[in-house]
Amino acid sequence: MKKIKIAQIGAGHDHATAAITTLKLQNDIYELVGYAVVEGDEAVYEKNRSIYDNVKIMTVDAILNYPRLDAVCIETEDRRLTEYAIKAAEKGLHIHMDKPGSESDENFDRLIDIVKEKRLVFHTGYMYRYNPAVIKLKEDIKSGRLGEIYSVEAQMNCNHPPEKRRWLGNYPGGMLYYLGCHLIDLVYGICGAPKDVMPLSMSVGTDGVEADDFGMAVFKYRNGISFVKSTAVEIGGFERRQLVVCGTKGTVELKPFEWLVGESSGVFVPQTTGVREAFDERWHVKGEYHNAPVHGRYDAMFRAFADYVNGVRKNPYDYEYERELHKIILKACGR
Repeated sequence: MKKIKIAQIGAGHDHATAAITTLKLQNDIYELVGYAVVEGDEAVYEKNRSIYDNVKIMTVDAILNYPRLDAVCIETEDRRLTEYAIKAAEKGLHIHMDKPGSESDENFDRLIDIVKEKRLVFHTGYMYRYNPAVIKLKEDIKSGRLGEIYSVEAQMNCNHPPEKRRWLGNYPGGMLYYLGCHLIDLVYGICGAPKDVMPLSMSVGTDGVEADDFGMAVFKYRNGISFVKSTAVEIGGFERRQLVVCGTKGTVELKPFEWLVGESSGVFVPQTTGVREAFDERWHVKGEYHNAPVHGRYDAMFRAFADYVNGVRKNPYDYEYERELHKIILKACGR
């Protein structure tokens, strides 16, 4: 199977260095032709410049007109992702675009309309989709092992410095838009579209930060309530990231969601997930514990993208899934 010719547009997203590193490591399936830095990405790029060593720097126009280019990876700062993805889609290029997309329903709808019309692969950077524990959990849900799902609880917390928390003010919902979108993807993927969405994000108010650094939203379904919470002010919060799925036959808890293990290579960090399964209805049941297989956050993600581009398998997250997910995210962020 031929290598996929790919280039990266943007260096301002928090996952930009992870993307370029993964593409470099996966040189068995990708031919990385270069990258472009766009306006607004300069400060982040300069801080991480060494990670782009030995990769050709190009203009956006040079990338979009590169002979026989197959795909692009869009890694600009969040607010410009959709803008550049549209440019790539108009050129007929397959797209991996980081999350969550755009603050505008209209722009994201236009992007989806273009990729759908041109039948392009459209792949977004929701890394938990490729977490082995999440994949197994979704298989168990589909098989009926958990019974009817009535609640999903998801948390993704951390402790950011004041300057990062002020930056959150650039986006509706702040922390919920920035990281909580990963969790909303999980809730929607498991429960479907909610009957009602209640935004609850706010500022904790410390260090003079007025941005929504405490992100939260509640989702109402016909048979229960689900919620997501993503804060930038929780000491030790990274190790408490979790997903809890409750069904009429059992409960599965993934915690810690991202436990760092082994040696890292650049930004390629091996992780595992703690899993607790409870299927015994007696009180005080501890359940069964185990760790999911060790994986890299982005390894399976970019290998899947290559399979989709090469037609080896079909992207299970279709155009309309991505369109509806984006609308739910904006609703949860108060838009």
